Parts: sequence; structure tokens; C-alpha cells
Amino acid sequence: MTSSVHLKRRQALITALGLAGAALTAGPAWAQKTDRVFRIGHQKGWLSLLKARGTLEKRLTPLGVSVTWTEFNAGPVQLEALNVGSIDFGDVGEAPPIFAQAAGAPLVYAGATVPRPALEAVIVPKDSSIRSIADLKGKRVAYNKGSNVQYFLVKLLEKNGLKYSDVQSVFLAPPDARAAFERGAVDAWVIWDPFLAAAQKTLDARLLADATGVVNNRAYYFSSRDFATKNSDVLRIAIQEINTIEQWIAKNKPAAAAELSTVLGLDKSITELFINRASYGAAPVTRDILAEQQSIADTFFDLKLIPKKLNLLHAAPVDL
Repeated sequence: MTSSVHLKRRQALITALGLAGAALTAGPAWAQKTDRVFRIGHQKGWLSLLKARGTLEKRLTPLGVSVTWTEFNAGPVQLEALNVGSIDFGDVGEAPPIFAQAAGAPLVYAGATVPRPALEAVIVPKDSSIRSIADLKGKRVAYNKGSNVQYFLVKLLEKNGLKYSDVQSVFLAPPDARAAFERGAVDAWVIWDPFLAAAQKTLDARLLADATGVVNNRAYYFSSRDFATKNSDVLRIAIQEINTIEQWIAKNKPAAAAELSTVLGLDKSITELFINRASYGAAPVTRDILAEQQSIADTFFDLKLIPKKLNLLHAAPVDL
């Protein structure tokens, strides 16, 4: 019996050592596992359509990458989320990344859309006496401070022989600006789509001038330097999939307008208006595109909107 007990104990020890050896052998392979999470922040818009389709997940799953989505109501909030490490990727207009970089955020540009100058404009009430940009001199002009439309306004006034100080700037977020515009508390409103299209359709606002021939008005996609350095393959696929959804919109505008009207909670006539005047396409950021952002940064520094001069190459894609 004693020998039988010793035999069982010996077998148990051999089994345990074998399991331990297997665990030690498996350890390095487990440690090198490449499972990653891609945390996307987004505003309601093109990325909402990408999310609904799930095509990005299908591309990334074979690479061991899972995707999470968090919706934000504005670009600056997304950039703050990036700064505190809550997201890895987001979409934003031209201006917010400038302020984020000036505040020391570790952002890098991951991609950009083609120019979309028709998606921002100066509007006036339909019966306004303002007929030209020159007529804005001395008038109350509403817009969101530190946004892409502020840069547009500066360049539009400059192109028409006026100075930024020639108008009375009224800093209001879009919902408040719309209310002020509707009750006549401001003379003009500088705004972007879909707020622009909504004002045209529901307030019968008159378009005084859009950004065509003045500024490019691109949208941008951003990441953190740490994530971009370690996950350039993920970012490359993300921009490819965004471009694919943009090309689908370009070829299927009625269907896209219907889908986007549901996402945004707007009448289809509004989404049709701005979808039909948009241009489509997304690609990696180039030095020429960074030069456009440099111009915005320099303008904001001259206006004392940011505290220091910026070098946009410090936010260049890691593989530029």
C-alpha cells in the first residue's frame, strides 16, 4: 500500500511538473499576444455611417484589434478626451487641433478630407440690406470663437479689403447664434453645415458668401503620438475605410441623405442640401496639408487666440 501511495504521489508530481513546464513554455507566446483596442471618438456624421456598417471591425478583427465607439457633441471635447487618454482617434474641423496643440496635447494628424469650402458660409436674413462682404463693416457678426469659421471670416474680410476689427464679433455657439440670428440680434452669421443648411431651409436665410476661393475647410482625423507610433497599421486601415464610406456617399447621395437625416435628426431636405454640395475623399496628411494648418495657426497667433507660435510639423503623422 505504501509503495502504491508513493507511486501515485510520484505520478502526481510528474503531472504537475509537466503542466508547469507547459505553462512556462506557453508564457512567452501568451505575453506576445497582439490583441489591441482601437477607441474611436466621433461626432454625428460620416463616422456614424461607418460605425453602422461595421466594415472597419471586419478589417481589424483579423489583426486582433477590437473597436469601441464614443459619441461627442464637438471636436474640442474629443481632443480633451485624447489628451487625458480616453480615446485613440477622432474627427474634427480645422481649428480645434490648433488650440489642442497650443495647449500641449500629444496629438498627431492621421488623415484629412478633401477641401469642402461650400460647407461653411456667411448668411444674412433674407430681407437684409447687406448685399456684399463690404457691407459687413460695422455690423454684428455671430460665430463660434476659435472655430474654422473664425479663420474663414478673417480671410474673407482680408480678401475684400476689410480688417478683422472692422466687424463687431459676437461669439456664440451654433444653437445660441441661430436664436440670435432668428430674432435679429445679429446682422450676419458665419456657420457650417448642417447648421448652415438648416438655416437656409427653415429660416430662409440668404447665403452671402461661402468659403470657395477663400479657405479649404477640410475635416481632420487625429490620434495620439503614442498610439500612432505603435498602431500605424490600424490608422492606415481606418483612413482607408473612411475614404470608402465617403466614396459610397458620393455615389449614393439620396440614400446617404436619408440615412444621415436619421442619424442627425434632421429633415431629409436639409441633409440633401449639404450632401449635394460637399466633396468626398479622405487620405493621409501631407506636408502641403500641414502647411494649410500652419497658416491657420499663424493667423490665430497674430490674433492672440493662442499663446505661442506653433510648428505644425510637431503634429505630423509619425510616418510622414
